[in-house]
Amino acid sequence: MDEKLIQRLESAVSRLESLSSGFHPSASPASAADDVARDPSVVAFADLIDQHVARFSRAAEVIGGQVLDVSKLVQEAFNVQKELLVELKQTQKPDLAGLGSFLKPLNEVITKAAKLTEGRRSDFFNHLKAAADSLSALAWIAYTGKDCGMSMPIAHVEESWQMAEFYCNKVLVEYRNKDPNHVEWAKALKEMYLPGLRDYVKSFHSLGPVWSPKGKVYAPSKASAPAAPAAPPPPSASLFSSQSSQASSSKPKEGMSAVFQQISEGNVTSGLRKVTADMKTKNRADRTGVVGTIEKESHATSRVPSKAGPPKFELQMGRKWVVENQIEKKDLVIGDCDAKQSVYVYGCKNSVLQIPGSSFFISFPIWYPTYHLVKILQVITSKQFAGKVNNITIDKCTKMGVVFKDVVAAFEIVNSSGVEVQCQGAAPTILVDNTSGCQLYLSKDSLQTSITTAKSSEINVLVPSAETDGDWVEHSLPQQYIHVFKDGHFETTPASHSGG
Repeated sequence: MDEKLIQRLESAVSRLESLSSGFHPSASPASAADDVARDPSVVAFADLIDQHVARFSRAAEVIGGQVLDVSKLVQEAFNVQKELLVELKQTQKPDLAGLGSFLKPLNEVITKAAKLTEGRRSDFFNHLKAAADSLSALAWIAYTGKDCGMSMPIAHVEESWQMAEFYCNKVLVEYRNKDPNHVEWAKALKEMYLPGLRDYVKSFHSLGPVWSPKGKVYAPSKASAPAAPAAPPPPSASLFSSQSSQASSSKPKEGMSAVFQQISEGNVTSGLRKVTADMKTKNRADRTGVVGTIEKESHATSRVPSKAGPPKFELQMGRKWVVENQIEKKDLVIGDCDAKQSVYVYGCKNSVLQIPGSSFFISFPIWYPTYHLVKILQVITSKQFAGKVNNITIDKCTKMGVVFKDVVAAFEIVNSSGVEVQCQGAAPTILVDNTSGCQLYLSKDSLQTSITTAKSSEINVLVPSAETDGDWVEHSLPQQYIHVFKDGHFETTPASHSGG
């Protein structure tokens, strides 16, 4: 404790010295660089590193292994951001291309951290994801104004931490009674962003990074620009995989929104491979015949209307949750609900809705203000179908993910495509109508559910493996049937296929 106190006192003294030193415009370049290093905002960020990042690194050194590897990258990312803060104090605000090149060093570190979460899942996956996902908070430095497509810096830091907090909470729950070193690591990680980075941004860059109006013009060289990949990264295999938080809209973003999306995906300037004629479904030799016709019709009928109405997320008349026209929203949560209410999701795209029920308070305790958590806790302890809703309906949605705990009546999916659903509790009935591409994840408590499908294709159901804990076994529901007239009536059996 004495060592920490000494470090904080030294940082405070350095900050006071910087406030009294001021700047000297007529000084030499070397002197000007020294003045920038003593700028209050730069000194304060160095103080953040000395206090919060150092504590986080010490906890990681005790644990070692993969946790230490990803923690070193987090420390490197903060050091890179400090260097960028020094540089922007001497640089005029660059254009979009220049900003992408300016952020390249930070982007490279974020990419390294993200790669540690790929491949076979390790025993420390939650640590890796919490640390890697948290680094998106450092992209606050890319904010250029209210029309850039990003939240303001303070809000961006808070929202980005929410992405990592899910995995950080898993670490806390798993090691709470096992190893205090992991608990310290998780707590240090959180405090590095909240209050650490958030309070720093609030004090010095609440309206965005402060560039120098009379500084040098940033002119990136062609050699420094990252090369575009030969092909875009493959789409995520599942909504619940490590890539679920990335946007998958086919519509290109514009302005600063594009830069921020590319930062989070690990590419500052990424190109997209053009779809050639032989890649289209209608021209593929392996997608012909009756099945292809069914798929074509299903996709055509399940298309989301082009003219979407205003987005809605509200409880109407105390009985019906309405979630409409939500686009690229990955953090939709209905926490306070009861068995008399229904949920209707309409016209949403590339979004994720969670109705986590009684597990909400345990898994996501810091997503909401304290007063809201009290309300949720009251629902949980009421013992009256805590967290259940009567029924859930997904209508005319594309690439929509839904995670729910329990439903009293039924879960319905109609007129949709690319829907992924995870049932963590029980659902007596699941209905899938006129839908193309649907992944259903069932828990052990929901294996007795009745699944009804009509005019639908590519329906896969994943159930927990009876042999390996944590693995899923995938079952494809038939979409073709054979009808034979026998003994005065038709007998219907699923069509089976053999051969390559």
